Amino acid sequence: MADARLTTASFLVLGVIDKLGEASAYDVKGEAARTVAPFWSVPHAQVYAQCDRLLEAGLLAQVRQESGRNRRVLTLTDEGRAALRDWLDDTAFVPVEARERGILKLWFGGRPDLLGPVQLDEHVRTLGDYEVLAESVGELLTRGQRDALEFGIRYERMMVDFWQWVQRRDEDATGR
Repeated sequence: MADARLTTASFLVLGVIDKLGEASAYDVKGEAARTVAPFWSVPHAQVYAQCDRLLEAGLLAQVRQESGRNRRVLTLTDEGRAALRDWLDDTAFVPVEARERGILKLWFGGRPDLLGPVQLDEHVRTLGDYEVLAESVGELLTRGQRDALEFGIRYERMMVDFWQWVQRRDEDATGR
């Protein structure tokens, strides 16, 4: 195996291919968008770059499909499965990077009276979407998938509470 520095995006690609059994880079991007994007997004170009890196490192193998568009189908090698398993078993803590654009805008002086209502509405909507998803397919998910969805629900509840707090503080400060 070539010496490759694996990133979270590397493990996202390995994990998606492992779940699907085999996949093209296009399939990986689609499955990631359909499943993990609410809590971990990966740009389209990065998926293709990761697939190439993981192939070069010996963690993926490829087969060209003869029919159709001659697309490249990827599978995990034994080394790829081992690397994914090691990563899954690694309990090291990495602090969360929320990447909430509204919070960044507040930090740089964005107006709470403008940001608050929109942010609150969007987090309420997203919370509702997650709750509907949990109700409709929750029992079909694996334990880990259900736990990740629960994280999303709890995160959105926290964000709703936060933006309600921001609005109350703004109303108190302006006397409205």
